[in-house]
Parts: sequence; C-alpha cells; structure tokens
Amino acid sequence: MSTDTTASVSTHILDTSAGRPAAGVAVRLAARAGRHADWTALGGSATDADGRCEDLPALPEAATHVRLDFAVEAYFEEAAENRDSGAAGFFPEVTVTFAVVPGEHYHVPLLLNPFGYSVYRGS
Repeated sequence: MSTDTTASVSTHILDTSAGRPAAGVAVRLAARAGRHADWTALGGSATDADGRCEDLPALPEAATHVRLDFAVEAYFEEAAENRDSGAAGFFPEVTVTFAVVPGEHYHVPLLLNPFGYSVYRGS
C-alpha cells in the first residue's frame, strides 16, 4: 500500500479475444525520478490465473514515471497452439509508461488481443 511519499502500482491483463484473463504473462516494472533520469529496473512478476500481478515491487519515493513491460509473445504463441489457428500475436511485448504522484495508487489494466491492445487508469 502507498504512503504519503510513495505511489503504488498494480495491473491485470484481460485477453479480449478469448474473453478471459491472460495468465502467465511476465511483467517487469521500472521507475525513474524525472523525465530526464535513467530508468531503474525494480523487478517483476507474472500474471496469475485471474490475470493479476499481485506482487509487483514497491516504487521508490522519488518515482515520477513508471514503466510496465508486458512480455506477451509467449502467451500468444501458447494461445495460438491451443486454438490451432496458427495466429500468434503481432506485438511481442507491450510497454506502458505513465506519470505518478506520491500517495496515489495506479491500477493499469491491459486489454489485449493478438493484433491490438488498450490501457487505462483503473481503480
């Protein structure tokens, strides 16, 4: 949970082509303190059976920008094999970068299909 000096981040992925959560997708988290600062890798996790990443690392106090990297290629390759359609995804990874302010929580859902995606600030 966030404090007055840090922001916090959570995410989940829904596969809109299948109408279900996207399980087993690796997610990496990075942050920086200011738009000209270098990115610091903070670690990562993978989505669970509900498509949620419950254990992303905490953000450092000085974070002003956050980046979520979703490694979706393996997920779509497996999904294509299971569908027997041969169609894997167009995007091997999705990167979402956003600004944060201390004390706020940011839930950033990824709505995903093999040929497109959408993100938004959730609650």
